[in-house]
Amino acid sequence: MAELSTIARPYAEALFATASGTDKGLDAWEALLGKLSRVAENSEVREALGDPRLSNEQRVTLFTELAQDSLSEQADNLIRLLIENKRILLLPQIAQQFSLLRHRQEGTALAEITSAFPLSDEQLDALMAGLEKRFGLKLKPVVTVDENLIGGVRVTVGDQVLDTSVQARLASMRDTLVA
Repeated sequence: MAELSTIARPYAEALFATASGTDKGLDAWEALLGKLSRVAENSEVREALGDPRLSNEQRVTLFTELAQDSLSEQADNLIRLLIENKRILLLPQIAQQFSLLRHRQEGTALAEITSAFPLSDEQLDALMAGLEKRFGLKLKPVVTVDENLIGGVRVTVGDQVLDTSVQARLASMRDTLVA
């Protein structure tokens, strides 16, 4: 996986430099990269783009039609470049690297919060205040619900994980008893 991010990083950096003129440019590119990533992640699209009978021009046409969006000249050029270099399937990693660059510039980070139950606005605000103090960053929350946690939350910020879920505590107790 690290190899894919290494390959994707120069593309993301070039896009970021292009889009950095305005926040609107960053927003637009981040949204577009998200949409193009979802197209590239589709297994049927991956299979079709790997068909050796297709020319690069046919691959570009196929991909842009599947994106179902009128693309700017820069976006079209990006797709052409990625297809010519056989890197179109790296779009999810490019989008991820682009987001990381944006967060670094803004001094923020993404906090992936998994909770056993839906969080109210007050609970989320209190949790975010504690997390921002702990990590020393302005965090942008992405909340998901996973009932398998039984209770508590699991928070991932970058490569750091804070797991206070009941599931993690039970696993810790099990490991202690087995040892």
